[in-house]
Amino acid sequence: MNNAIELEQVTKKFGRQIAVNELELAVPRGAIYGFIGPNGSGKTTTLRMILRIFQPDQGQVTVLGKSTGKTADNRLGYLPEERGLYKRMRVKDILTYYARLKGVRNCRDDLDHWLERLGAGQWANKKIDMLSKGMAQKIQFIAAVIAKPELVILDEPFSGLDPVNLEAIKEAIFQLRENGTTIVFSTHDMDMAEKMCDTIFMIFQGRKVLDGTLTSIQSKFPANRLRVQFSGDMSMPNLPGVQDVQSNGRFHEFVVQPDQDSQALLQQMANQRVVTHFEILKPSLHDIFVEIASPHRNGNGK
Repeated sequence: MNNAIELEQVTKKFGRQIAVNELELAVPRGAIYGFIGPNGSGKTTTLRMILRIFQPDQGQVTVLGKSTGKTADNRLGYLPEERGLYKRMRVKDILTYYARLKGVRNCRDDLDHWLERLGAGQWANKKIDMLSKGMAQKIQFIAAVIAKPELVILDEPFSGLDPVNLEAIKEAIFQLRENGTTIVFSTHDMDMAEKMCDTIFMIFQGRKVLDGTLTSIQSKFPANRLRVQFSGDMSMPNLPGVQDVQSNGRFHEFVVQPDQDSQALLQQMANQRVVTHFEILKPSLHDIFVEIASPHRNGNGK
């Protein structure tokens, strides 16, 4: 199969509440697939159906070619948002324990490799309750991948990490993909999703609202932001169709009406000021997320 995960017309209800509504989804093998969505959107419910913690009320969930199976499939690794390490166990013992739960009896070489790679080798014989939050997060990540799963689900994997350790985990995720592992990456960090994910899926109010590459998603939204730098006179030129202006150091960002001709605006700016920089900004994933999920835009606000 070309897809690691397939959801076909999947619906999940809790009482009268529809958490996931007729969801269609296909996660390609060997990809980093981003899961985004606001709290209460159905994202966690979808992940739990993929993990077989929940069963759908309607439709079919196929994971690694199987539409039925146990929660703890040995081919699947999971890093939960709520961390689950036994605090009185030593690092190497808990990692060995998690590997054996996945059917791996001898993981010493892989354990040493991951500990050294993530700068945790000196903590192998320390108890979990002695670790910092960031170090515990790295150990939790190793626990998710120690058994060499075909599919890894990472829920907020960078929580609690400083920039150095964040880069270490990020590079480890890229290496997993290079080795053929499929990664489902759930996050609220839109910037990280932009940088890391091959494909991005967004769920909102139980329905799929985005699914594709960042470029294909951006193409569906107007590029109505301009970044401009002027030389000399810093007062704002008088321009039609400008909805908002934000100054950020040397640059000004103009939000213009979607149908506004950017080249005509450039000409009008040049007639009034010396323009040293002019850039049409594609909508960021953050902007798109807010556009879809903001209560004042979707009609749920006051």
